Amino acid sequence: MFLWMIVGVMAAIELVLSLSAYGMLGSDGLRWPAYMMGAFWQPVLSGALPPVYPGQTVLMFITHAFLHGGIMHLALNGVILLSLGKFVSLHIGAAKTMLVLFLSAVGGAACFGLISTSNAPMIGASGAVFGLIGIWQAMDYRMRRRSNLPVKPVVMAFLALVASNIVFFVMLSGGLAWEAHLGGWIVGWISGQIFARR
Repeated sequence: MFLWMIVGVMAAIELVLSLSAYGMLGSDGLRWPAYMMGAFWQPVLSGALPPVYPGQTVLMFITHAFLHGGIMHLALNGVILLSLGKFVSLHIGAAKTMLVLFLSAVGGAACFGLISTSNAPMIGASGAVFGLIGIWQAMDYRMRRRSNLPVKPVVMAFLALVASNIVFFVMLSGGLAWEAHLGGWIVGWISGQIFARR
């Protein structure tokens, strides 16, 4: 239920922004003002640009995850959040899954802020999504180690994840926040080592 609520909030925000882009809600597009207020901005974090409002430097670590670049961007993140989130919550519970999502979004933003030199806004729940992927792979790894099964499938899945990020980074001409994916995945992997213990 909590996963549907999260995706529902994201969908409601994207619906408003999409309707405004077509002039069906308000006279001016709301997407860029929303990005100015809620996206993660590396220049704001570094101090190169002043924040738009007090507290933005902190709040943008989580608000960016609720903004997307369009319906397809939202749909991709939403589907993975719902499916993989349900799987993870069955193993560690709803509260811990919520914590992983929160920490992964923050970790993804932190990694982006530390590594990226982009002046463009970073948006989307992909840091949280990669947190779920990280915890899922960590749980699979731990299960295989306990059962004396080969861990090669986990390694291959990780390498496929890296390869897909490289491919999409090239296809999108650098418009992929791989740094956020990395930060989210690291948080998820660490969380898996902690929460998946029995």
